[in-house]
Amino acid sequence: MTVDAAVLHDALSGLIRDVPDFPEVGVVFKDISPLLADHDGFTTVVEALASSGRDEKGVVDVDKVVGIEARGFILAAPVALALGVGFVPVRKAGKLPGPTHRQSYLLEYGEATLEVHQDAFREGDRVLVIDDVLATGGTVDATMRLVTRGGGVVSAVAVLIELGFLSGREKLGDCRLSALTTT
Repeated sequence: MTVDAAVLHDALSGLIRDVPDFPEVGVVFKDISPLLADHDGFTTVVEALASSGRDEKGVVDVDKVVGIEARGFILAAPVALALGVGFVPVRKAGKLPGPTHRQSYLLEYGEATLEVHQDAFREGDRVLVIDDVLATGGTVDATMRLVTRGGGVVSAVAVLIELGFLSGREKLGDCRLSALTTT
């Protein structure tokens, strides 16, 4: 399904608010709560993100959708349903039971570790990685490393918002990236 660019622009510009100095002074948090509460806006965003998991003919070309904790989960799960494929959560350290792969990374205001179950992917699974915001690229890069370590192949990354001034795109190499809006 193709998403009308004007409808997408209206949903993004009217339903995402900036919250200054959260979670730390100097950081401008992108609050997507109003977007999630708006059925039409949320549906439009899910459809737009799902297009990154389809080829130019509209055929699904991924086997799994990965959502990065926490807001990436909210976006990735309905994208996986829209594509008819499985959803895999990438979580903060210590949140998943059983054996996991771990990857530490730097983010714009600290350091963190992500984990994924060791059995989340079959060898060669094509994976679409979804997150809410691409900032410095550390979180997405760490997730891509986890997918690869688990036997998957990252086909594309799709984000709701790219903070272009932080140059996170550069950490993704030649991976196909789709950002619904860039600030």
